[in-house]
Amino acid sequence: MTSASNPATNFYAASRTASLLGAGLRAAHALQPTLGTRLATRLFFTVLPSKLSTRSRQAPQHWRAERWPFEQASLTVYRRADADVSRPLVLLVHGWGGHAGQMLPLAEALHAAGLQPVLLEFPGHGASDGWSSTLPQFLRALEYVAIRLGDLHAVVAHSLGALAAAAAVGRGLAAQRLVLLAPSPSPLQVTSWFAGSFGLNAAALARFRRHIEAREGLPLSIFEPERLGPRLGVPSLLVHDMGDRTAPFATSQKLLTLAPRAQLTAVEGLGHRRLLTDAAVMARVTDWCRPG
Repeated sequence: MTSASNPATNFYAASRTASLLGAGLRAAHALQPTLGTRLATRLFFTVLPSKLSTRSRQAPQHWRAERWPFEQASLTVYRRADADVSRPLVLLVHGWGGHAGQMLPLAEALHAAGLQPVLLEFPGHGASDGWSSTLPQFLRALEYVAIRLGDLHAVVAHSLGALAAAAAVGRGLAAQRLVLLAPSPSPLQVTSWFAGSFGLNAAALARFRRHIEAREGLPLSIFEPERLGPRLGVPSLLVHDMGDRTAPFATSQKLLTLAPRAQLTAVEGLGHRRLLTDAAVMARVTDWCRPG
C-alpha cells in the first residue's frame, strides 16, 4: 500500500520513531497477539498531534470556558460571554487532534448572523482532560452535551467530529440542521490504513478491530456511509475539498447519494482544514444554519 493510497502513512509512519514502533508492534503480535492488540489500540487512541502543541490555556477573547467532567476525563465547552440565550443554539465541534480554536472563525460568523454558537472540545483535546479518545467517545460526548444544552438548532462539525455528529443525529440527537465539513472516512477504512502504516497483517487487523468493538460496545460498521446516510433525516450540508489528502472526497460523495436531504458544496485548493477559515465556506455554512 503506497502513501498516496494510505493517508495515515504520512501521519503515523513518517519518522524513524514510527518505524521502530511498527517493528515493535509486529513483534508483539507475533509473540503475544493479545499484547500486540492492546499496544496497537493504545497507540491508535492516543491523540496525535498532542494537545500540548496547540493547547490554549485561556478562553478566546469574548468567550468563557466551562469544564464538564465526562467519563474518565472532561469536556470543555466555550460560550460567548455576551451570549443571548434566546438565539438559536449551534454546537460546533472539531476533529481528531483538533481544538475549539479551529472552529472559532465559524463561530464568530454564526454569532454575527444572530445565532448562539457553542464550541466543544472532546477529551484529550485542547483544554480538556485526558490524552486519548475514540470515535465512539466523540459520539457519546455529543449526545451528553446535547442533553445538557437542549434545543439544538444546528450542529457544525469537522472531520472525525463530523462522522460522530452524523452518527449522533442518526441515533436521534435532535437538531434541525447539520453541517459536515470534510467528514472522515469510516473507522473500518482508517483502521486498515493504520495497520498498513505499521505493516500489520490481516489477522492482526481483525483482532485489533474486534478489540475496539468489544471495548467501546459498538460495531464499527455503524459509522459506514451506508449506515449513516439513510438515517440523516435533517437538512444536511456537506462541504469538502475535492483534493483533500486527509479525508478523501469520496466520503461526502457517498453520503450525498444516501442522505435524503443532503447537499454538497465541493471546493478546491483549501485542503482539510483551510476550509474552516475560508470566507465563502463560512458564508455558505452561515446561510445554511440561518433559521427560516
